[in-house]
Amino acid sequence: MIRLHLLPTFGERPLSSITTAQVRAWRTKCLERTGEPTVVKAYQILRAVLNTAVDDELIRRNPCRIKGADRYDVPERPVLAVSEVYAVADSIAPRYRLLVLLAAFAGLRFGELASLRRRDVDTDSAALMVQRSQAEMQTGALFDKAPKSNAGVRPVAFPTELLPDVKRHLDNYAGAGRDGHVFLGPQGGRLRRSNFRDDWINARKKAGVTADVHFHDLRHTGNTLAASGASLRELMTRMGHNTPRAALIYQHMVNGRDREIADRLGSMIRKERGEGDS
Repeated sequence: MIRLHLLPTFGERPLSSITTAQVRAWRTKCLERTGEPTVVKAYQILRAVLNTAVDDELIRRNPCRIKGADRYDVPERPVLAVSEVYAVADSIAPRYRLLVLLAAFAGLRFGELASLRRRDVDTDSAALMVQRSQAEMQTGALFDKAPKSNAGVRPVAFPTELLPDVKRHLDNYAGAGRDGHVFLGPQGGRLRRSNFRDDWINARKKAGVTADVHFHDLRHTGNTLAASGASLRELMTRMGHNTPRAALIYQHMVNGRDREIADRLGSMIRKERGEGDS
């Protein structure tokens, strides 16, 4: 962000010479060549650097004083109905069916799903242990990275209604051994987002789901469904957003309120699939 968007304009300029007018002109030019979310992040970094300069008494006042330039109102993403989730799952290649279902009803990110190993799946408790996330280097190499914070390491209960799909997938498509990846590509290699994109688009079209729905919207859908009856803290824990003691949470949450959240999702699944509550 600094190299591409800040250094070309401010890299050689003395801090004391930067004015609000110059910051405003820089921001205007940035908005002409890149998206607003990127410009907001670059502005936040510039402001933070100059705030430090103020604290260190290198400058008297921070010139980043443009109202609203540090915020970006993210457009509301679409929420799929349970029937739409299953329509896509039924339309996609069988090896990716569980990927769609867990993205929606466990609320996991693509990178978290792609990095799951067999040992992370507890079929007795109907829960997943999220411990890492797949990332891709500019060279195309894939690797597993640790979550950004302790909150990313978390147990996530999934509806027991998905157990048949989970067991079927593990029997037919997952890698061998406890460290085998749960999700693999058709040639047995690691699941790659760019290769999966065509499968997602084709299944979405076949299912008749609107074109502006992205795979990540499945997570948004799941979190929206789970929010019914869940406290803010419970939902944040399930999403992996903010809780420091993941081991303690694993001990208590899977058999507690997180299981209740998953069970409510299961009730929605049964209702949609015409099985009723029992």
